[in-house]
Amino acid sequence: MDIIVCLKQVPNTAKVKMNQDGTLLRTGVPSILNPYDHFALAKALEIKKQTGGKIKVLSMGPTQASEVLRLALALGADESYLLCDRAFAGSDTWATSYALSCAIKKLAPYNLILCGQMAIDGDTAQTGPEIAGHLNIPQITFCTDVKIKNDILTATKLIEGGHQILEASLPVLITLTTPHNFILPYPSFTDIFKGQQKPLFTWTPKEIEADSSKLGLNGSPTRVSKIYPPAPKQKGQIFNLSSEDTASEIVKILQAKKVIK
Repeated sequence: MDIIVCLKQVPNTAKVKMNQDGTLLRTGVPSILNPYDHFALAKALEIKKQTGGKIKVLSMGPTQASEVLRLALALGADESYLLCDRAFAGSDTWATSYALSCAIKKLAPYNLILCGQMAIDGDTAQTGPEIAGHLNIPQITFCTDVKIKNDILTATKLIEGGHQILEASLPVLITLTTPHNFILPYPSFTDIFKGQQKPLFTWTPKEIEADSSKLGLNGSPTRVSKIYPPAPKQKGQIFNLSSEDTASEIVKILQAKKVIK
């Protein structure tokens, strides 16, 4: 079983700040492995233990993103790959997924691609599905569990009010959401030392044969113009009127706010 896990290093804070050009401000902010990706790695290790095979971890980011790849190697991943070049800087989800899909093609063959549901610094949940689109393979999103038996994958997908049990043939891309109370694994000192002996490769657009015009800010069809917290909720109004009079008052309020005419 050949498994590829996509990882992202993210700021360890809910207060994300941006540079003037719309790129993420990382200076002075501690970084961690995105928790959803951490869970995806944990599931990959579980599947490897059952089926054997190899786990390759892949990330895109600055040099410091190698820290999350080293963590993955210490936990049991076999090989790691970092897409690191100024050409990747400022990529939106589409440009990011394009670059990652180019790298995945280079890492082929693969049976399974695992991604976190979303990154906590962006919350878009777009990159995983877009990778599947670039690779033209099936995808199942928002999964809490995944199992493989006889080359058939069974995924438990979180839906409103419950779960769906879905099956897919390989290869397939799965995005995972962390179940309630799941404890993310961390390596021992011995495992960290062993992880330092495993290969970590750094690739540029040239190595993955990517079209540079589709990378970075210039290759991104979307831009972040502003990030700001939502306005605090205002105290609501209570009407002690009849149903007809209440409906009339609501219409007047909506008209005053120009929601309706």
